[in-house]
Amino acid sequence: MNKALGQKWEEVEKELFTPEEIAESDLRVAVIGELIKARNEKGLSQRELSSLSGIAQPVIARIEKGTSCPNLETIIKLLSVLGKTLAVVPAAKE
Repeated sequence: MNKALGQKWEEVEKELFTPEEIAESDLRVAVIGELIKARNEKGLSQRELSSLSGIAQPVIARIEKGTSCPNLETIIKLLSVLGKTLAVVPAAKE
């Protein structure tokens, strides 16, 4: 922690958000990260992924930047083209 700047982000985050909001945000970031990773592993540009999935390239860009909250259907379409699936598993206990 830099005392000149104040608290660490993690401390501020806990003051501003509920544990549920933090978990939701972390999950969203993880899903977006996996989408980007899978696209890069396939060597696809956003434009190529758009062509294969039917999801507009600007929508993909907004998803990857985290400025859009895609619906489940959109995520599944993207994952399918990337050879991935979505699984519901028990949350890790802390």
